[in-house]
Amino acid sequence: MSFKIILIYVLKSLGIIIGIIVLYAVLGFLLPFIEVSAKDDNEKKEIPIYIYTNGVHTDIVMPVKNELHDWSAKIPFSNTTSKNTDYNYVGIGWGDKGFYLDTPTWADLKFSTAVKAAFWLSESAMHTSFYKTMTEASDCKKIMISKTQYQNLVKFVDAKFDKDQNGNYILIPTNAVYSDNDAFYDAKGRYSFLDTCNTWANNALKSAGQKAALWTPTDYGIFIHYK
Repeated sequence: MSFKIILIYVLKSLGIIIGIIVLYAVLGFLLPFIEVSAKDDNEKKEIPIYIYTNGVHTDIVMPVKNELHDWSAKIPFSNTTSKNTDYNYVGIGWGDKGFYLDTPTWADLKFSTAVKAAFWLSESAMHTSFYKTMTEASDCKKIMISKTQYQNLVKFVDAKFDKDQNGNYILIPTNAVYSDNDAFYDAKGRYSFLDTCNTWANNALKSAGQKAALWTPTDYGIFIHYK
């Protein structure tokens, strides 16, 4: 095979890769603007939940305990560094284990981590964070939902946790926590550039009948519907 033919194959391959990247960027920007409307179940909207982003990952924040569900039963306060028991809310997000444990901010991103995450090459994890209070801001939006909607949300979130033979969530032993109020657990599924942490949070909102993007890989795609 001549050098010219090899060069043509290389250039074609690069063209395809660049084309895929450009297409992904365009769809990642445009599709989030297509809104999936909220579904009103005609029940009283009495349970507060929040969407919260740290600039990279979007979490769904829920009451730690109410009459419908007690998250602290499977996400014990004792698994956090603080071990405090006076928290009122728990934020939960799904994502790539490498991203969660090694990339708290974009500045910490490594090329190897990005490649593994983008192409289904690493495991996933659930990140859980406890809060005493929640304050609405540009990075935190409050949503009131019904009991039925909340039960659907709980079912969706719970299904993403890996569980042991007794049905308990599996803690990931690590010192790579973000603060003294959080912990990591094993999760189901594989992260990819098509199914990101923000895609999961967006789907969580859909499961609860709330406004969401048709599809989004970013937190921006979620929050534009809650301005």
